[in-house]
Amino acid sequence: MSRVLVDLLFFTGRKGGMESYVREVYGRIERGADGIEFVGFASSELAGSDTSWFPGAIIDSGISGENRIAWARGELFSVTRAARRLRADLVHCPANLGPFWSRVPVVLTVHDLLPFRHPEYVPGAYSRILRTMIRVAAHGARRVLTVSVASADDIVRFLRVPAARVDVVPLAGQDTDACPPAAPLPRLPRHVLAVGNRMPHKNFPLLLEAVALIPAASRPHLTVTGSHGDDPLAPVVARLDLEAWVSLRGWLSAEELDRLYAESSLIVFPTLFEGFGLPVLEAMSRGCPVVCSDIPVLHEVAGDAAVYVAPQDAAALAATVARLLDDPAELARRSEQGRERARAFSWTRTARHTVASFQRALSER
Repeated sequence: MSRVLVDLLFFTGRKGGMESYVREVYGRIERGADGIEFVGFASSELAGSDTSWFPGAIIDSGISGENRIAWARGELFSVTRAARRLRADLVHCPANLGPFWSRVPVVLTVHDLLPFRHPEYVPGAYSRILRTMIRVAAHGARRVLTVSVASADDIVRFLRVPAARVDVVPLAGQDTDACPPAAPLPRLPRHVLAVGNRMPHKNFPLLLEAVALIPAASRPHLTVTGSHGDDPLAPVVARLDLEAWVSLRGWLSAEELDRLYAESSLIVFPTLFEGFGLPVLEAMSRGCPVVCSDIPVLHEVAGDAAVYVAPQDAAALAATVARLLDDPAELARRSEQGRERARAFSWTRTARHTVASFQRALSER
């Protein structure tokens, strides 16, 4: 039996899509399946929480994933030391970063190359550090996993990783086979949802400007989730005089987010850049119609099921949202199209193809 050490130093319960990826993939792998034993090398935050979804033992690294310096040091040096100590045959680093050098072979998941494609969206010094760490980890990895063809193209272009070493394994929304859908909730009239962190490329100020352009008499209520601490969108809401129409929410539980997906008239995803765009599939799998940015990776994910708008055009976004909210038949059609599109993606399949990448890496010399 082969032993795979899973690098979970980044996992704190507050990292969004990458944590969903790890939880969904490993939650669908049976203990001992495919002749692999998994051991999780966890942050102190994760080690103190519920890890029943992980198909193996969890080791507390004593490293805080919230401390960027400690986390970076752990990625560069502690992971490979733990792998040697535990006599691991392979290391999986699922969150863009990995060891500076490792005698144990590594499979690295690179979700996106934001610091390379748009360094202006990442604080200067931090952007340079991330670029160096991602490049070093990718060059040292035996195989690189990624989540979309768009990200694979970026990996080949910016990191100079041969395409033959890159495995594209898309993400998924809600697997109905693993989690049967709940009874439908009545959708709130004229309620719009947006989810994501507050990094600049999420483009939420433009969404607020679009809401402000919709006449007050027909303006929808907007809920924006995913903030930590003082929300940087609050001053924008105040400047646009939108306090009566906008709710800024913090980090929500999976159950709370499920309820918002189920109740909202539609979701707006105005991002300027993504490696995949998981909220699009999460919404579609729950029957929530999607308006999203007209960028290639979201076409790759959503196909013809979403309504696309140029992410720099607040007026076009306002007009699109207002038009859809006034057309219940179109919303119903988009809801069904989204469900059908989401069925093409499966976390069970993602997990199976991820393990297949591990097996390829284990067989290569």
